[in-house]
Amino acid sequence: MESPDISDDIRSRLALALDVDDLVEAGRLGRRMSPWFSVAKIGLELFSASGPEAVGAFVDQGYEVFLDLKLHDIPTTVGKAARVLGSLGVSYVTVHASGGVDMLSAAVHGLNEGANAAGLSTPMVLAVTVLTSERDAPSAVLEQRLTFALEADCGGVICAANDLVEVARVAPELLTVVPGIRPDGVASHDQGRPATPKTAIQQGAGILVIGRAVTSADDPETAADAIGAEVGEAIQ
Repeated sequence: MESPDISDDIRSRLALALDVDDLVEAGRLGRRMSPWFSVAKIGLELFSASGPEAVGAFVDQGYEVFLDLKLHDIPTTVGKAARVLGSLGVSYVTVHASGGVDMLSAAVHGLNEGANAAGLSTPMVLAVTVLTSERDAPSAVLEQRLTFALEADCGGVICAANDLVEVARVAPELLTVVPGIRPDGVASHDQGRPATPKTAIQQGAGILVIGRAVTSADDPETAADAIGAEVGEAIQ
C-alpha cells in the first residue's frame, strides 16, 4: 500500500492502543501505523513488560506517548509515582478520578515536578471517569468525577462516547479522550459502550483510542485508512 496522505488534523485525533506485551512487536506496529496516528497508547501490559524503555521507544518514533496506567493509590504514593513518570517524556498519563481531588492533584503536581526537573514539557493528567466496560454507572457518578478533575486542574478525561454530552455540560474545557471505538461491522469485544469514529467525533471527542479495530484487522493499513477517512469527514 502506498504511503497515505493523512492530514495532521486527523492524525492528532487518533491514538494507537499498543495492547501487547512485546516491545519489538509494539515497535513494528508503531512504525506501520505512524502515517495514521500521532499518539501511542502504552497500557499496563506493555509497560509491565518493558517499563520506561517502551516510552522511549515511541518518543523516538515521533509519537506523543499516552501512558495508560490508571494510577490509583493514596495521594503521596500517586504523587511520587507521577514524578517519575513525568521525567520519561510522556504526554498524557491516566489517573482514576474515583481517587478524589487530593489524589488527582498529587498526580498533576508530581508530573509537573518530574517534567520540570528533566527539562521536558509538562504531561497532561487524564482523569478516568467511568470505564467503557461499565454499562450501569449512575449519571451522578460521572458528574462527581468530572468535578474532581476540574478541581484538581486535570487537562482532560477518559470517557465513553455516550458521556460526551455530559462532559460538555459540566467540563467543556477538558480534553476528551474516548476509547471503545469500533467502526461499523467490527466486534465490540469487552467494550460495553462502543461508538463509531464518526459518531464519537460528532459528539465532541477530542482524541479517539483505536486498538483491535486496527491491530487485529486482516489488513491493518486498510482499516486505519477507513477510520482516518471517517474522522476526516466528521471534522470537516
